[in-house]
Amino acid sequence: MKRKWNNFDVTILGLSKSGISAAKYLASKGANCIISEKREPTPRDEEKIKELKTRDILVETGGHKDETILNADVIITSPGIPPHSEVMQMIRTHNIECFGELELAYRESAKPFIAITGTNGKTTTTKLVSEILIRAGYRAPACGNIGTPATDLIDADIDFFVAEVSSYQIATSKTFKPHIAVFLNYTPDHIDWHGSEDEYFRAKASLFIDRKPAWAVLNAKNLKIAYLKLDIPSETYFFNREAEDKCVYLQDEKILLKDNKKQIYEIMKTGEIPLKGRHNFENVLASVAVCHIAGVEHGVIRDAIMNFTPPEHRLEFVATIDEINYYNDSKATNCNSAICAMRAFEDQKIVLIAGGGDKGTDLTEFSREVKRRAAAVILIGEAAGRFEKDLKQQGVDNIYREDSLENAIDRAGSLKLGPVLLSPACASFDMFRNFEERGKAFKEYVLKKKTAGSR
Repeated sequence: MKRKWNNFDVTILGLSKSGISAAKYLASKGANCIISEKREPTPRDEEKIKELKTRDILVETGGHKDETILNADVIITSPGIPPHSEVMQMIRTHNIECFGELELAYRESAKPFIAITGTNGKTTTTKLVSEILIRAGYRAPACGNIGTPATDLIDADIDFFVAEVSSYQIATSKTFKPHIAVFLNYTPDHIDWHGSEDEYFRAKASLFIDRKPAWAVLNAKNLKIAYLKLDIPSETYFFNREAEDKCVYLQDEKILLKDNKKQIYEIMKTGEIPLKGRHNFENVLASVAVCHIAGVEHGVIRDAIMNFTPPEHRLEFVATIDEINYYNDSKATNCNSAICAMRAFEDQKIVLIAGGGDKGTDLTEFSREVKRRAAAVILIGEAAGRFEKDLKQQGVDNIYREDSLENAIDRAGSLKLGPVLLSPACASFDMFRNFEERGKAFKEYVLKKKTAGSR
């Protein structure tokens, strides 16, 4: 239910896309808004600040002033600000109402949410569910952590919010209750933000246990996820393994759906799926379950999947140079995602470019997979030293260190040992603003090399 915001003093933490969207929405409803950003502004920020001032939205940078926090009636926080930060402690101490931008969109709209969470595959699944629903005639734009803030769509004429939801966004939501909630997979990640692996999983699981969605779509092969069924009243569809009823699974290279009457339907053959890597089959299985719940005909689901274009920066083919293929998987910001990317090449050895902002996660399984699947590894960024040490402990010896992404690309191509895969298994913030900027830098340099070589 929409709140009356007229003359409310609202502080938005973070000059981010979601923060700016929240500020614009609230200002349009009569709130007095100020965006508070901890870092100093960049030239790009200055353009944003200038435009925001035309909407009577104030912006402070270089730190959060005490009065900006203490004078607020409501605070909208960026999902990137950890709960143990000084500003969040101040907010809790003074009992100021505080929640995230996703929560704001939920409170202000009566339209149902389809929320997709998990450690990996969220963007692909969110985009795929959105495209299937749109092909079926629904107005169901992808939003949330995928790039378009949900608050951009509050006043739009839509049928569903199809939202990629991060653990940060769940943790900063108070009442958010999706109609359909999807838990794709789980491996430890973002421990620095949540404080522990247990807290990270609890944040994900709270979307199901605390919020009690009408429908839960759960990965049956991950027991931590599957056992959530015991703690929630939601109607449940399992995917990735056959169950007694209400499940979507693989059998004989076919995607099969079993409904609540135990009737089995063949949706499509796995060879018809345009996504590279068997890990993407899980994303497709989950998408089939969601869209079946939403009432989409199976033929429409199949056609939408067959015509699906994978999102940017996810095992994205870039170019072939001197018979070497280059792939951009910049979105692989954790080890499990990078492992999935390497496995997508099956028995073909690759040259892996990895490294970046170190998340401090265990590297054992990653290093073992590199040993099996990489002919060479090029390491960059602040994590390079720790990665090199762990890789050597696992018997990987063809390791190179480079001081830039461009030099890493040059080195990887010059080895001529197989396809070059950027799949960093790390955050991007040590060298780039985000994984998108890192992926774009990779693509631009590879395409530049291709153009130079064709002259």
